[in-house]
Amino acid sequence: MSAQVLSLGCRLNLSESEEMRAMLAGADDLVVVNSCAVTSEAVRQTRQTIRRARRANPQARLLVTGCAAEVERAAITAMPEVDGVVANDAKLDWRSWNVSPCEGRDLAPQPRDTSRSLPSQGLAKNMYTRAFVPVQNGCDHACTFCVIPQGRGASRSLGVGEVLREAERHLASGVSEIVLTGVDLTSWGADLPGAPRLGALCEAVLAAFPALPRLRLSSIDGAELDDALFELLAHERRMMPHVHLSLQSGDDMILKRMKRRHTRGDAVRLVGQLRAHRPDLGLGADLIAGFPTEDEAMHASNLSIIAELGVVHGHVFPFSPRPGTPAARMPQVGPAAVKARAAQLREAVARQRQEWLASMLGKPLSVLGERDGTGHAENFAPVFLPDDCAAGEVVTIIPSRIADGMLA
Repeated sequence: MSAQVLSLGCRLNLSESEEMRAMLAGADDLVVVNSCAVTSEAVRQTRQTIRRARRANPQARLLVTGCAAEVERAAITAMPEVDGVVANDAKLDWRSWNVSPCEGRDLAPQPRDTSRSLPSQGLAKNMYTRAFVPVQNGCDHACTFCVIPQGRGASRSLGVGEVLREAERHLASGVSEIVLTGVDLTSWGADLPGAPRLGALCEAVLAAFPALPRLRLSSIDGAELDDALFELLAHERRMMPHVHLSLQSGDDMILKRMKRRHTRGDAVRLVGQLRAHRPDLGLGADLIAGFPTEDEAMHASNLSIIAELGVVHGHVFPFSPRPGTPAARMPQVGPAAVKARAAQLREAVARQRQEWLASMLGKPLSVLGERDGTGHAENFAPVFLPDDCAAGEVVTIIPSRIADGMLA
């Protein structure tokens, strides 16, 4: 068999997994688990994935990389199913995998479309619709709950020229949308000469590729959003009206204990200013349920910000303590309460999402067709497409109903 790459966690991991899949395409009997360590549950899923992979591939060489392989290195290495661990910062170097240059080094990565699952090798170029371009890795911040700096290291940025070359490669393959992604995307450029900001990178991409229909961002930190980026989000029509905030909580005391750099009021003002220019904005947010010391009033603040901001793309994480982090030493909320609060947050997001979808009925939407008969509007609303819409085509749809959580 050829190499398998199994990916867990964030969009950056998905993007890197696709790079590895192409790089290792000629390696036989190799299984790679690209792991995640953002929560204890993510580590549990990593271990479960490793065991399943070994059962399915008893004779293969099984290697683990990713954040769990850094943060939980001793425990992962000790698993009997694991043959070896590859450092997170070395996983895109073919030499780390003990494959020959003819197997790995000269294999160019395929275009990425990770809107659902990772594509198989060999798909026709016109089957890809969007490409994720990792422009930043690592993090220099010290949020009290997070182990990502341990797993990813300090923040590093891809230079503008390298980003443009990567984008050009994908555009040549026929993609209609570029998504810039990173661990702490809005910190892009801080380590580059002159310390450019993310807005400057977006301007460079849009200027270099005037025919690019869509530029989208992954998760951003509102505290780092620069003026140029705000102007693009507010006024540039090729900049998609879709923002996913690394919010984490709607309560100011919890935000302070997390060592976040924004307040609830900061988030409310930013979203209000963006919506004044882009009323069609689709807003996503990361939210943690049951952070240590969170009482019922604090949870109520967290819950209420969903409606106040209009969060329709919610990533809700039940808090789980990560060893070695300050939050692990704080007074913990009971597991039952954490689970119940996470369910309430998810229900609140679901209500907002249903209202948001209903608000678009009867209105024309510009939708990028994907491979499975669905597509996404500019604000990332999911849409069922007519049978005659091809993957990669941007069409105007006027939805008349909601079916299975999607417009149709």
